[in-house]
Amino acid sequence: MQFRIHQDFKNLTQNLILVIDNFKDQGKDFVIGTRNIIKEFDVDGNKVIVKSFKIPNVLNKLIYRYFRKSKAKRSYEYAIKLQEKGIGTPQPYAWFENHDILGLTDSYYISEHLFADLTFRELVEIPDFPDHENILRQFTHFCFLLHEKGVEFTDHSPGNTLIKKVADGKYNFYLVDLNRMNFHDSMNFNLRMENLKRLTPKQEMVAVMSNEYAKYYNKSEAEIFESLWHKTSEFQRKFWRKRALKKKLKFKKA
Repeated sequence: MQFRIHQDFKNLTQNLILVIDNFKDQGKDFVIGTRNIIKEFDVDGNKVIVKSFKIPNVLNKLIYRYFRKSKAKRSYEYAIKLQEKGIGTPQPYAWFENHDILGLTDSYYISEHLFADLTFRELVEIPDFPDHENILRQFTHFCFLLHEKGVEFTDHSPGNTLIKKVADGKYNFYLVDLNRMNFHDSMNFNLRMENLKRLTPKQEMVAVMSNEYAKYYNKSEAEIFESLWHKTSEFQRKFWRKRALKKKLKFKKA
């Protein structure tokens, strides 16, 4: 086993090792997906989330051993980078990896269980969510700050931003599912709009986001809306076409 524990939690090292050793049989199920499993554990009074990544195929076992960092390790290191840049993310605790003769087998990322009030997905799915436009505008400003700090969150989808109300009319935002990120010295307009295209298929939300983003960026609201709505529409068209094709192929196999 290889691992790294955040310096603030070195005193929990043995407890965290026990969590990984007992991951299959203990912990509270949080998300049981087809690829990854997420569980909640109590570690010395701290509620933590443990994400177990899917065991890679033979080729990826070798890639993760010799050429690329594991998803768990990247998640931890990217969380540290985000914190250094003043960007919200649940507090990272540790990463763990197990290996066999071929390479990586199972890997785990441990972070704080941050109890949020909603995710961005609620804004997409519930148009009359309380304080909807205010939250959307603050979220757009958060995205602008991400871009200003050179953070390209390539998995910037509706479920990957936690939102927590911290005061009346004031919200904080936290990125999760961190293993896919790029960091730049600067981000041009095209890359910024590309980074926002997966968030919502709703034109009225894109309009509000364009209006808010234009307050901070040297492009007009119309230019931002035209670019972002075009990219959003193209993404949605390809997404649903791909889903329909998968469904068709699955039907034929059955």
